Formats: sequence, structure tokens, C-alpha cells
Amino acid sequence: MENRLIAKMKKKARTVLSLTLTLQLIAINTSYVLANDIRNSQIAKGTEKLIADLTTWLMVLAPVVGGLLILYFFIRRSAADEMDQKKWNNRITTAIISVIGAVLASATLNLIIGYYR
Repeated sequence: MENRLIAKMKKKARTVLSLTLTLQLIAINTSYVLANDIRNSQIAKGTEKLIADLTTWLMVLAPVVGGLLILYFFIRRSAADEMDQKKWNNRITTAIISVIGAVLASATLNLIIGYYR
């Protein structure tokens, strides 16, 4: 009786193990096929090009727009009284830091996208 029980358990364990291995192989094969399909799809390629173009434009536009804003802030600061000059100084500092952050973020994203080409 005990031998039959052990034999049944071994048989069920082999069945579960083989089923698990089969499902894992199917999952690996399916994910590989899906990854290749996604990588070669028109949407993935278009999104990659869109991000590359946007980051390039951001690296050009951020300093230009930031420079214009900083120039405007300097003009407004020159016409302000002493209390308002502190606010304009803070705005100038914020604009400079924002421009540097935008250019660095854009360059980093462009660098990361470059590795996928």
C-alpha cells in the first residue's frame, strides 16, 4: 500500500515537473518572438525616432528660450525696487538652473537612445 502511494506521488511529481518545464519553454519562446516583433515594429521604430528628434530640438530650444527669459528677467530687475530685485534674482537663478537641467536631461536621454540604435 505504501509503495503504491509513493509510486503515485512520484508519477504526479514527474507530471508536474514536465508540465512546468514545458510551460517555461513555451513562455521563453513566446517572449523572444514578441520581443523581436515589437523591436521590429513600425511603432517602436517611429517612437525611437520621435524621442531622438525631440531631445535634439530640446537641446537647441532650451538655451534659446532660457536666454530670452533671463534677458527679460534682467530688464525687469533693472526697473524694480530693492525688494523686487531679490525676487527677480531668484527667477534668474531658477531660469539658469532650469536651462542646465533641461539640456543635461535631453543629452542624457539622447545618449541612452543612441545605445539602442
